[in-house]
Amino acid sequence: MLKVDRLSSRYGRIQALHEVSLEVRQGEIVALVGGNGAGKTTLLRAISGVQPVSGGTIMFKGADITRAKSHARVAAGIAQSPEGRQIFGDLSVQDNLRLGAYLRKDGAIGEDMQRVFVLFPILKDFRTRPGGDLSGGQQQMLAIGRALMAKPALLLLDEPSMGLAPILVDQILAAITTLKQDGTTVFLVEQNAFAALSIADRGYVLETGSVILEGAGRELLANEKVQTAYLGV
Repeated sequence: MLKVDRLSSRYGRIQALHEVSLEVRQGEIVALVGGNGAGKTTLLRAISGVQPVSGGTIMFKGADITRAKSHARVAAGIAQSPEGRQIFGDLSVQDNLRLGAYLRKDGAIGEDMQRVFVLFPILKDFRTRPGGDLSGGQQQMLAIGRALMAKPALLLLDEPSMGLAPILVDQILAAITTLKQDGTTVFLVEQNAFAALSIADRGYVLETGSVILEGAGRELLANEKVQTAYLGV
């Protein structure tokens, strides 16, 4: 579904990504793990079209989207839940969700909002509350739900467990697994390597803008380098 080939990106003179290559197949959960500053968010932003690339290609469903505008990528079936959630605090939960469907012209928006409420029941209970009144975990659920309202074929998740208590991390991971079972392909970027790799079909390890390891999620969990660097083993 997604093929990134030798992708490079920079911030001024700083090279953030160094010829990164990876792929996400339809129906998979693929995890990208690495430390702070490794380039994970930069890669997601490049895939979403909000970060310029200086080399390489991004293919989605067989089409070259390397230079496509970000809204065209959303229309093609890519949606991102960004790091830090970035919800609209003054708007209600349901209005935040409706904004996720901004580009849609079909009549199933209400039906898809109900699907989000099934996935995250607390959002239904708080649907008329301002998004800014929600807890951190609830805001993360709202950010994921907003991305789902675009009806994506590929969902990009940037640090969904950041700052959450373990019980909320478990709820988010369970929701991601449910999304896969329902047919959504997920590319999951996480600093919490154990959380990401424990549910991933495959994973990649990014260090200083380069992929240094790849393999099945369970294989990477058992990898000595991953355990030492990211799992504290």
